[in-house]
Amino acid sequence: MSTEVRINTALERFELYVDGDNAGYVEYQDTQSERAFVHTEIHPRYEGQGYGRVLVEAALNSTAADKLGALPMCRMVHHFIETRPEYLVMVPHWARDSLNLPQ
Repeated sequence: MSTEVRINTALERFELYVDGDNAGYVEYQDTQSERAFVHTEIHPRYEGQGYGRVLVEAALNSTAADKLGALPMCRMVHHFIETRPEYLVMVPHWARDSLNLPQ
């Protein structure tokens, strides 16, 4: 199966496509220096197959390329960052306490 993550700036979300079918999305809101990830949804047909990881990883890599910090407000993005310390650097120090992430 082929996967593709597209940025839909009009809807402020990253969309995941599996073989051309929309499989889910992660919604965001940009500030001047951070991108807040507010909601992630994987459609039921695609749950439990690792597509959430593919989507979140692509969204965070794009955010890093845009030179923005990440605010993982939604559970899926929070868990991804919490279990992959290399992405923790994207979360500003001032936000880590309130998000229960290590300094």
